[in-house]
Amino acid sequence: MDQIRNFCIIAHIDHGKSTLADRLLMKTGTLHERDFQDQVLDNMELERERGITIKSHAIQMEYTYEGKDYILNLIDTPGHVDFSYEVSRSIAACEGALLIVDATQGIQAQTISVLYQAIDHDLEIIPVLNKMDMDSAMPDEVKDQIEDLIGCDRDEIIESSGKTGMGVEEILEAIIYRIPPPEGDPDAPLQALIFDSVYNSYRGIFAYFRIMHGTIRKGEMVKFVATEKEYDADEIGVLKMGPEPRAELAAGDVGYIISGIKTSREVKVGDTITHVDRPCGDIVEGFENVKPMVFAGIYPVDADDYEDLRASIEKLQLNDASLTFIPESSAALGFGFRCGFLGLLHMEIVQERLDREFNMDVITTVPNVSFRVLTTKGEMIEVHNPSGLPVSTAIDHIEEPYITAQVISKSEFVGSIMTLCLDKRGILKNQVYLTSNRAELTFEMPLAEIVFDFYDKLKSISKGYASFDYHPHNHQKADLVKLDILLNGEMVDALSTLIHRSNAYDFGRRMCVKLKELIPRQQYEVAIQAAIGAKVIARETVKAVRKDVTAKCYGGDITRKRKLLEKQKKGKKRMRQVGNIEVPQSAFMAVLKLD
Repeated sequence: MDQIRNFCIIAHIDHGKSTLADRLLMKTGTLHERDFQDQVLDNMELERERGITIKSHAIQMEYTYEGKDYILNLIDTPGHVDFSYEVSRSIAACEGALLIVDATQGIQAQTISVLYQAIDHDLEIIPVLNKMDMDSAMPDEVKDQIEDLIGCDRDEIIESSGKTGMGVEEILEAIIYRIPPPEGDPDAPLQALIFDSVYNSYRGIFAYFRIMHGTIRKGEMVKFVATEKEYDADEIGVLKMGPEPRAELAAGDVGYIISGIKTSREVKVGDTITHVDRPCGDIVEGFENVKPMVFAGIYPVDADDYEDLRASIEKLQLNDASLTFIPESSAALGFGFRCGFLGLLHMEIVQERLDREFNMDVITTVPNVSFRVLTTKGEMIEVHNPSGLPVSTAIDHIEEPYITAQVISKSEFVGSIMTLCLDKRGILKNQVYLTSNRAELTFEMPLAEIVFDFYDKLKSISKGYASFDYHPHNHQKADLVKLDILLNGEMVDALSTLIHRSNAYDFGRRMCVKLKELIPRQQYEVAIQAAIGAKVIARETVKAVRKDVTAKCYGGDITRKRKLLEKQKKGKKRMRQVGNIEVPQSAFMAVLKLD
């Protein structure tokens, strides 16, 4: 056990974690030249396209240092705030972390929030300054920032470059010297933490675990504590570039177990594995359930695909434990699921993965957050969906979730960032200058205002330099109204939103204008209205496609033409009563991009 080191890589998005992980794999001989491709651990097609890490990836490396063979278990983690749950799970399975900071950009918001998580778990932090080969690197300034943040000595900070491979040997040396070996008793009852799982259509579910105490051998009977199910360990092994079977794994090891589990509900991330005949006394601590921030309905385009969609979401949930879902139905869209996501990027990725990995065509409704409604009878109801709101006479008041948001940016953008946050009903709580040209702003603001386009706007006004991180704060009373969209007097429940009264008129008008562009013209007029209760606040009309029925009437009396037009008018009226309007998927998504 003295020769095992478990560590993860944490950093802000785009600071070069995955590239540096490639260099470590090359240096330790885990990855051969012929198999090399950039960001080799990002094996999902979507990750490679977008250049972001979505999943944390575990891999084992072997390294010989001063005549001793060491086993290094690395977990590469995502950097985006929407995938912070992946990071928290990786931290729970490690003893140390490489904190990577981009020498050209300095410390960013996500770096700070992840670092605090790592310190809470008592991880040994190794600061690494990456991208030192760039002309725009500012090593001295960034080293000052790192010293202020974690209080380390200046010479402890390792300078490196993922591109050229500089500093990789010093990083490996620091991992061996500075990260403590895992503590655990190989002879104690088995206690292992499941930190991830993945579905394989041939072999069932692979559960990835880290053994805290005890030893597991192939063929033994094991029990998953939370679900109380018992299994036979068909195959256990370690994760190299692919799974490699082993006969036994002991305390401190990171590996996988295949036991022919077919249903995804039986594997819970954060669960503890133990032996059936010698169970451990307590479960592994330090693991909290995820709190979804944004809710949206996901519906199959074809109603017959409902069961397939359920199976697909369950399989996806195995691989992405921060996704939550419950069944729901909508008058406009039929049966589907109300899903909880950690943010808008997370929602987009889930939708994309359902399409690519499971070939599911889905419609996603307008995302919203969950509100608390206090009724006149004094009951507190949690509402995830505007259609679940009680009638207005039964509502005493509505409370909406607030968050504490931290924005770190160059000082020249502070003014425009403040304007943006104040427009979104934010309250400035604190402003700190980290260095002469970098400021940290702390706001308290409603989560509902961030759900739409906040992140995109923040990036564009700060030229991509601002970094953003948030955590839930509390619920506060708010003056919210339910805004309905009517097509020919019929309500489309999938387009309803709960919105602050001050924004309702403007938002309703913009919605109507946008829908007018997107809804195809029919043979009759279509009225698009935005209404609060019975009061219509905005209207647009999609003009009818008109057939020229008077073309064959040439000359003669005007009454002949009028007769034909009246006849057409009656037909259109009848058509309008029976016709139903197809709302295209682009209309549901357009609400997000109203500017």
